[in-house]
Amino acid sequence: MAGSKAAVEEIEVAGHTVRLSSPDRVIFPQRGFTKADVFHYYLSVGEGIMRALRDRPTTLQRFPEGIEGEAFFQKRVPARGVPPWVATAEISFPSGRKAAELCPADLAHVAWAAQMGTVVFHPWPVRAADVDRPDELRIDLDPQPGTDFSHAVTAAGELRGLLDELGVTGWPKTSGGRGVHVYLRIEPRWTFVEVRRATIALARELERRRPELVTTAWWKEERGARVFVDFNQMARDRTIACAYSLRANGRATVSTPVDWDELTEADPDDFHLGSVPARFAERGDPHAGIDDAPSDITPLLEWAERDAAAGQGDMPYPPEYPKMPGEPKRVQPSKDRDRPRS
Repeated sequence: MAGSKAAVEEIEVAGHTVRLSSPDRVIFPQRGFTKADVFHYYLSVGEGIMRALRDRPTTLQRFPEGIEGEAFFQKRVPARGVPPWVATAEISFPSGRKAAELCPADLAHVAWAAQMGTVVFHPWPVRAADVDRPDELRIDLDPQPGTDFSHAVTAAGELRGLLDELGVTGWPKTSGGRGVHVYLRIEPRWTFVEVRRATIALARELERRRPELVTTAWWKEERGARVFVDFNQMARDRTIACAYSLRANGRATVSTPVDWDELTEADPDDFHLGSVPARFAERGDPHAGIDDAPSDITPLLEWAERDAAAGQGDMPYPPEYPKMPGEPKRVQPSKDRDRPRS
């Protein structure tokens, strides 16, 4: 992709005029991809990324001077200097503070964010119609030291079998790094606390079936060379790079939807800014049907009750969260003086 020579362009996107300034600014130095490349990349996968972002409050990971420059997460849309058509949604953080986040209603919102130096899009698992009840359960399979993408793929295959038993459809994608993400579209009936409990129950069942491969241990010292199921990605205000989002690495990789059979042969480095547009144009979006049949997570909540009765209750929240009801101590096991010693 070649960057534009013009200082400023005005481009029509979804019925709105979006400015593209400094189009030749290099964003990915190792690959030579420019701001114009990033901007037009997002237009090229518009249908796919809007399926992932539409009406979702979205945190922007911005790199105004490129990925080797200063970066920041933008959770609040500025009160001034924003086009009047930009939509927002008010969300509440665990602290109780609130913010108006970008809430893409059409592809012009994505283009505007790219103009502002956004490389990575981090949507909440909720829609603007109900920002307190997720409609997306996200399973983050995160390889730990000593494991790699192939181990995450194996864990994802085990997860697929478990979901099949439940009669639930999972939608896999590469993380853009070494991990695998699997999404479930769910009915927006449950709170963040309940959906997180369901995720923990699913993760624990996966761990029981493949304990040598999968771990739910929150503390790194207990994980070993296994794939960690990061259940806290379903806590309020924790987000994952969305489908078709670029990742801020030198390879300019993309978090790319794949089908289950393709996942077993995939190399995440093959999916990048230069390759995904042609793939999308040729194959379309493997997640095209994700909204067709939302799932009921009642069976997972029943598993959570079963686990609690057996002494496996809640798990620790991230350190910046307020103490939650029923949560165990947030103490690293090796530093917990009250922990029983063998």
